[in-house]
Amino acid sequence: MSPTALATAKSNAQPATPKPFLVIAGIILITFAMRSPLTAVGPLVGSIQGDLGLSNSMSGLLTTVPLLAFALLSPLAPGIGHRLGAERTLFAGLLVVLIGLILRSSGFVFTLFAGTALVGAGIAICNVLLPGLVKQRFPQKAGLMTSVYTTTMSMCAALASGISIPLASTGNWGWQGSLFSWALPVLFAIAVWLPQLRSAGSASVKHAGQKKQQGLWRSLLAWQITLFMGLQSFLFYCTIAWLPAILQQHGISQASSGWMLSLVQAISLPASFFTPVIASRLSNQRLLAAVIGLCSLFGFAGLLIGNSTVLLYACLLLLGVSQGAAISLALTFIVIRAQDVRQAARLSGMAQSIGYLLAAVGPIVVGLVYDWQQSWTLPLTILCFVSLFVILSGIGAGRNQTV
Repeated sequence: MSPTALATAKSNAQPATPKPFLVIAGIILITFAMRSPLTAVGPLVGSIQGDLGLSNSMSGLLTTVPLLAFALLSPLAPGIGHRLGAERTLFAGLLVVLIGLILRSSGFVFTLFAGTALVGAGIAICNVLLPGLVKQRFPQKAGLMTSVYTTTMSMCAALASGISIPLASTGNWGWQGSLFSWALPVLFAIAVWLPQLRSAGSASVKHAGQKKQQGLWRSLLAWQITLFMGLQSFLFYCTIAWLPAILQQHGISQASSGWMLSLVQAISLPASFFTPVIASRLSNQRLLAAVIGLCSLFGFAGLLIGNSTVLLYACLLLLGVSQGAAISLALTFIVIRAQDVRQAARLSGMAQSIGYLLAAVGPIVVGLVYDWQQSWTLPLTILCFVSLFVILSGIGAGRNQTV
């Protein structure tokens, strides 16, 4: 066979891989869909509650249901990705999110919760498979790409929280129009992701490393990564839920405490971006993980022992750095500790399943302890101890080994 004929045969056998910039654009748009539909709900809960007559406990489920969906579906996503390929499964996840967003904004109690569950299910698929896709498509720049998508995810989360109320106030949109508006960027993400369905890259997820997955749940390193992911999620969601109330105990007004929580999220953005880049250049990440955990420990300890304004802002700085860096490092561990793309998907499913289960129960446990004690002393002490275990699990996960 002539060289020209051979080249033609290869071209016919394998579809062309989309250009890198199109893959990067698709990943960024997927990350937009992974957080903004969730954080857009919180500011609108009062309006939703008033229109639909929901109780406080029912309203609380609007934030808990997606986390439970993450915990339940994360172990299943790698198997779906194995059968369909990562690109097609991510596309299906986006479709599920889109359907969920449409249902959620239709104005009925049943569709509100059914749509919320579907949004959580679709995001769970994207959460699990995206680290593996990054490892597959950008093996030499996995740290940088992890930085890009984790930082984008955090920025979109903050943006959605900030503009939900203004969107609801636009014309006659109300909370339904505000929630529905987040279907538009998801629809755009679906359109941009379409070329990936013809990519040959999905085959590597579908067939690689099948025998290596059997002992994943018996791997000490996999459990250390899982605990690091889970415990930092526990701390993050406890902070989101209860930091304003803790600050109010120190004499901060309700309005100011809300802005101080926003400050923590703003501080987390540069930490979220730079951590994967730094981690990918280190021979091991033990010291980095320990520093992140210590920032968390000192941040919560400062809230426990002091009430001066300077100390409170120092605590917010430490918590912002630790929480932005911790989620990025957890996702980086998944990428660099896996031997191949499919193993990265399995490890991601394991870590995020346990992680979001802890995230779902964390604020509830801390709230129950506060109700029992009527003081934030014991809850903050618990958060300090959890920070210690973040350090220990991070030191283990930071070893220069693969699962």
